[in-house]
Amino acid sequence: MSPDQDAEIAAPKLFLPSRRAGTLLAALGVVALSAALYLRYSIIQNSTIGVACEAGEVSVLCQLRLGVISMFARDCFGWVGMIAACIQLWRPNIVVFGTGLIFALLGLVLYNTRASALAIALLVLSLARPSPAKR
Repeated sequence: MSPDQDAEIAAPKLFLPSRRAGTLLAALGVVALSAALYLRYSIIQNSTIGVACEAGEVSVLCQLRLGVISMFARDCFGWVGMIAACIQLWRPNIVVFGTGLIFALLGLVLYNTRASALAIALLVLSLARPSPAKR
């Protein structure tokens, strides 16, 4: 064997999503960002909807608005993204990576920027981790 083949065999394979998984992750990221932007600018910051909900209107829109506000008030988006990113860093997996990515992107738009930015950084670091050994 040549030295290049020995180095290739000895080097651990890094976690890298396949082309199909990468496309799916990109699509999920775009959907998560679009949903977060719609929630933030069309529902949460819309003064007409806010006044109506505060006046006591009972609708699905007001329930959604209240639920999202209570979630970002407790930093749920950022913490779920950070927990998923830590699990991803510990044990690389495409499902955990997607979960962390979605919640981190939601948190970046919906006022959980600190924890979500840390989650994104951990997800990027997880790409340098070796994949778990297949048995």
